[in-house]
Amino acid sequence: MSTIDEGVRSMSTAFLFPGQGSQQPNMLHNLPDHTAVKETLEEACDLLSEDVLLMDTEERLQSTITVQMSLLIAGVAAVRALKAEGVTPDLVAGHSIGAFGAAVCAGVMDFKEALSIVKLRGELMERAFPSGYGMGVVLGLNESRLASIIEKYSSLEDPVYLANINSPDQIVISGAISGIEKVLKSVHSNGARKAKILDVSVPSHCKLLKSVSEELSARLRGVNSKQPAVPYAGNRNARPLRDKTEIIKDLTLSISHPVRWHDATSVLYELGARLFIEMPSGHVLSDLAKSAFPYARTFALSEGSITSAVILYDREKGTNG
Repeated sequence: MSTIDEGVRSMSTAFLFPGQGSQQPNMLHNLPDHTAVKETLEEACDLLSEDVLLMDTEERLQSTITVQMSLLIAGVAAVRALKAEGVTPDLVAGHSIGAFGAAVCAGVMDFKEALSIVKLRGELMERAFPSGYGMGVVLGLNESRLASIIEKYSSLEDPVYLANINSPDQIVISGAISGIEKVLKSVHSNGARKAKILDVSVPSHCKLLKSVSEELSARLRGVNSKQPAVPYAGNRNARPLRDKTEIIKDLTLSISHPVRWHDATSVLYELGARLFIEMPSGHVLSDLAKSAFPYARTFALSEGSITSAVILYDREKGTNG
């Protein structure tokens, strides 16, 4: 076994952190009733100099900045509550903006630094593409088939790119809305089960955000980072990363490269993950894991309680330990 995999048990627990699109109104209000959650919300209020419980309204969540900060706050609050009750991860992975929650969970950076960077990330993204761009999702086509359709309809005026490979047949595309609409109109006749525009106003995870990635890189270079306590599955190359420099690089570059989520979680499974616990908000990632790995257990904290997570964790640990 290589150094990168040292410390990973044969039957392990992976914490998953969702990305933009998983946000829900009242997501911060609906976090578990736990001291660690309350303390994290208070800390976030102090760091941002505002009441974060005013951030999770439907209107405020139209902002990329607010969504990304809310997801980070929710993820870190949930992790702290779980850890306080003895539920600890052996592996972590975060989808897109969720990668920052995963990095905090792994000990690569502290919450204060992550919140500052995530706020900047959202600001840079909103500034780069104020309108006319976004993302869409296609279900029922594989990557190569969808890529060939994109090649047919993408142009300099209406660019479209593969963005997130969430599963072998659930793929998100990114680019100009006009170009995305052309692709989505075509995929049904090519065998897609479903296709729609997502409620996202920025063309994430494609070369259109290269300038944002470069600006973000300058900020991330100044991070007081530490070596991760557990392996972190990279978004961009779907490798288990145990070096802080590689994780910072992934956080920097993934914004302008496709998220290979299915490959990343497959790596976690290969490393022994048999319990996947998804941080708030939503259950998209746990649903994907359940579909991809039928022999693993999945749990979305948004749909359960800290107590339920503890019981499931202890049961798995007792069964497999």
